[in-house]
Amino acid sequence: MGMAKKIAAFGIAKKVYDEARKPHNQAKIKQAVQKVQERRGGKRY
Repeated sequence: MGMAKKIAAFGIAKKVYDEARKPHNQAKIKQAVQKVQERRGGKRY
């Protein structure tokens, strides 16, 4: 059972990674990060 769980987790991680590489999704991610940073009081370096 453990092996199947690992394979499923890998498949899900690959799908998320592939979706995150698409340009329109990168723009959505950047907007979400910017919104969170604004709520937290600006950028932290």
